[in-house]
Amino acid sequence: MQTTAILYQAKLPPIKDGVQKPMKPGGYSDSGADIAYELKKNGIRIVTPVNNPDIKTDLDWVFPDTKKGIKNALDKGANTLWLNTILYKNHEIENFFDRNIQFVGQIPSQVDIYDDKYFTNELLRKNKIPIPKTQLISIENLTDYALDINFPIVVKPIRGRGSQGVSLVKNQKELDDKLNEIFSNKKYGNMVYVEQFLNGQEITVTVMPSGNYLMENQERAYKKSWCLPAVKRFNHKDGIAPYNGTVEVMKNSSVLENDELNSPKIIEVCSQCKKAGQLLNIKAPIRIDCRADENGNYFLFDLNMKPNMTGSSRPHRQNRDSLTLLASRKIGWNYIDLLKSMIKQAWRASC
Repeated sequence: MQTTAILYQAKLPPIKDGVQKPMKPGGYSDSGADIAYELKKNGIRIVTPVNNPDIKTDLDWVFPDTKKGIKNALDKGANTLWLNTILYKNHEIENFFDRNIQFVGQIPSQVDIYDDKYFTNELLRKNKIPIPKTQLISIENLTDYALDINFPIVVKPIRGRGSQGVSLVKNQKELDDKLNEIFSNKKYGNMVYVEQFLNGQEITVTVMPSGNYLMENQERAYKKSWCLPAVKRFNHKDGIAPYNGTVEVMKNSSVLENDELNSPKIIEVCSQCKKAGQLLNIKAPIRIDCRADENGNYFLFDLNMKPNMTGSSRPHRQNRDSLTLLASRKIGWNYIDLLKSMIKQAWRASC
């Protein structure tokens, strides 16, 4: 019988090519606890670090993604590990790939590659997927780079998380100030990339992996990646959607209406998002942020291998639906339906 344990991020990931991916405070233990509570509430077998977890104490519901934490989860009877954490090559979870257990989440070595947002964007571009103009700037060439993109532009960490560390700059002085700030505090490593600013509507598309899903009480097989309905973002701050740790996504996001979901340009960008999911061989949902130019043509500008999975489940955490859950509700799924669908796609490392 399937028994699930939820893992959370217990420490910073290693620095990769001089670039540090920041860590969310709590290491996604909040969303992990949301997931665990919702599963338990609906009669799905889970194990927790303590026998009687407190509804308001996140760490009562989730195990650290350390070797000790994973072993503890398995010793308590887990045979499915939900990787609600930041993954990378040689993550501790790989030490357990030879076990007869299942995993919910991405393959760590693939995340290690595709978490490099510049690399991933260039990969998508080479495969004819529309990406804004981008350029790398490192601390080594800070005084002699030639900018190939017109202002305004967006400055981004290479291994960022959501909109953290993302800024819109309107001229060379603002860019110089922002680069000096980023490189002086070393929070995001010794390299960033800048990107063409698109001034049209922003949407977020959740791409689901291939597999079997329950849709309207009938099982449906998807042989390729597919998309949940697109969610539009609004109430931007300085041209950037605010970080969801600061502003709840339910306050600045809503699913597109049917007429726009069925419009040619939204259908086309969703087709490109499906193509991206297939290209990356995803094993769990990913989130792709897209934005339109002045002609209404959409470009994919940020691919997130680990979308947030918070949900309005525990009484003290209402209005915490993630972008993916907002999209899921449009097709008739509630939180438990989404979580069940993710568990259904669990994989074994030996496969």
